[in-house]
Amino acid sequence: MSGLSVRTIQRIERNQGSSVESLKSLAAVFEIEFTSLIKESMMTDEKDKISADEERAIQQVKEIKGFYTHLVQFVVIVTALAFINHMTSPGHYWVIWVIIGWGAGIVAHGLTAFEMFSIFSASWEKRQIEKRINRKL
Repeated sequence: MSGLSVRTIQRIERNQGSSVESLKSLAAVFEIEFTSLIKESMMTDEKDKISADEERAIQQVKEIKGFYTHLVQFVVIVTALAFINHMTSPGHYWVIWVIIGWGAGIVAHGLTAFEMFSIFSASWEKRQIEKRINRKL
């Protein structure tokens, strides 16, 4: 009835943005004021926003997931390389150098993912942002 495609209506339902013309068409179909539809859309947007703390927590979980992915890759590949090393040259264990180098990277990744040691912590970021904002004012 509105003349909008199903895809456009799905986007509007998911709050992925809509044009003024699309909202006007929907308001006409539902026989409501266009302004009330805009207010409803704005209220939904505010409700769906996440706080800075929630965003930071989501980011940290992604970093931890990345660390575990990195760790699994390390274990699988080093195991395969150790097998190849043992089969091709059992007297010379070159795989140790791979373990040392990549292992150091794993440790550094773990320390930053779990925020055990980070030069650029969240408090550092906050101080830098405040410093730059104050500079502009």
